[in-house]
Amino acid sequence: MTTALEKLDFSKYADGLIPAIVQDFTTQKVLMLGFMNEEALQHTERTGLVTFFSRSKGRLWTKGEESGNNLRLKQILVDCDSDTLLIKAIPAGPVCHTGADTCFTEKNSPADFLYYLEHIIELRRNGTDESSYVKKLMARGINKVAQKVGEEAVELVIEAKDVNRELFLGEAADLLFHYLLLLQAKDCTLADVVAVLQTRHQPK
Repeated sequence: MTTALEKLDFSKYADGLIPAIVQDFTTQKVLMLGFMNEEALQHTERTGLVTFFSRSKGRLWTKGEESGNNLRLKQILVDCDSDTLLIKAIPAGPVCHTGADTCFTEKNSPADFLYYLEHIIELRRNGTDESSYVKKLMARGINKVAQKVGEEAVELVIEAKDVNRELFLGEAADLLFHYLLLLQAKDCTLADVVAVLQTRHQPK
């Protein structure tokens, strides 16, 4: 299997540094631009954390090595001229040194809020805040998460029999939120479910 390193032509640049555009794997927002030499790319593939060559520091630099806001590698793509990289990653927090979500001052949220919410749930699940509802429920195990989904489903059915629209929508939101938790507990994503539905939608 051909790797990204084998496809790239580092000789196109005098300093041997290839531009690497970083895109959020979930939201599809462009996060930042960095530069990689062969060693930085190898380090990124080996560790799973996006690493650049810093011209100012004169060394390899793993994003988030000081702030903790690293970029967890999901995919590497090489452009048609073999001289630019597209890195798809999941950020652990704001990407820009200014504290902004991206280096282009965009809010890192997708058009579809559900994918953004899924991302927030993942951050809370893997975070260090022990008071987080998400973290506490996930820590109780898959059975408790599944049980909570069942409870919310029953509450939604009960509200469906009444005429209070506000209460019905509130229970629907609770069920959807806990459904996303259950997906994560099973190491699945909303995109995985959408892919199944798209397959089913294909013409026979």
